[in-house]
Amino acid sequence: MNDASPRIARIPDEAAGRRLDAVLAELFPAYSRSRLSAWIKSGAVQVDGAPARPRDPVRGGEAVALTVVEDVQTHAVAEDIPLCVLYEDAHLFVLDKPAGLVVHPGAGNPAGTLVNALLHRDPGLDRLPRAGIVHRLDKDTSGVMVVARTLEAHTALVAQLSARQVHRQYLAIVVGALVSGGTAAAPIDRHPRDRLRMAVREDGKEAVTHYRLRERFRAHTALECRLETGRTHQIRVHMAHLKHPIVGDPLYGGSLKLPKGASEALIAALRGFRRQALHAEVLEFAHPVSGEPVRCEAPVPNDMQQLMRLLREDAAAHAEAERARR
Repeated sequence: MNDASPRIARIPDEAAGRRLDAVLAELFPAYSRSRLSAWIKSGAVQVDGAPARPRDPVRGGEAVALTVVEDVQTHAVAEDIPLCVLYEDAHLFVLDKPAGLVVHPGAGNPAGTLVNALLHRDPGLDRLPRAGIVHRLDKDTSGVMVVARTLEAHTALVAQLSARQVHRQYLAIVVGALVSGGTAAAPIDRHPRDRLRMAVREDGKEAVTHYRLRERFRAHTALECRLETGRTHQIRVHMAHLKHPIVGDPLYGGSLKLPKGASEALIAALRGFRRQALHAEVLEFAHPVSGEPVRCEAPVPNDMQQLMRLLREDAAAHAEAERARR
């Protein structure tokens, strides 16, 4: 789909000598430099009425006409899958993704994904990169996500994430009774042997996770984790690296650890928790168009609430038994 009305701008004199694509990225900040380069190459950009190349130097003073070209970016099929929408306007959705829902279609999940659900909710998302998704959650991580509905919103939200201006707060239930919070600053990249896993590696990409105690139990801790960076599996990898893996994590959790003297109910809950106990509970960002702050919170899902209740009851029971022995 093409926008029939070209965007018109004039290249400032002080830009003389710079590359065309770099100058256009400043003149049209709603679009990424890579997308503008593609439009220049396709002839959607005219400079003084003539086509140009991305690397061409500008003189200053030229008239630029940009025809926005929106091509189909995904061919996934729309499916009527229920979505929990926390916030919605013409520019974006904020969703509460349930555990078990895959975000993107892939070889093992060609359908039944969040992308399929989004295309049913808004068919126009097929013209946006990744159907408007600007960040992802793992299949078995629940919680809040933002999805852009326009190219301008997508570009702005991606820029905020890159600039670390988006507040992403998670709740994690981990193994071990921590005594304090802290920061995990350990680089992450693909595991050298197992391509399904990530790992802390000296040659990895910068990864920083801040965590603080939310609630301490006998042999587990509920942590509030804040992402400074957004690497794949970041919180899961960092917690495992600190020897406090997330409960139920099938990739990084290790062997099951049961508190000594735990009740049958707690033992059953820990054994039966089949996903990482990780929930994206808060997302804060500047609205990509108005600039107004947007804050959305996804309630803690029932399975994690139930596990925390049992851990709390276990801690209280053993504290009472300890007092009785004194």
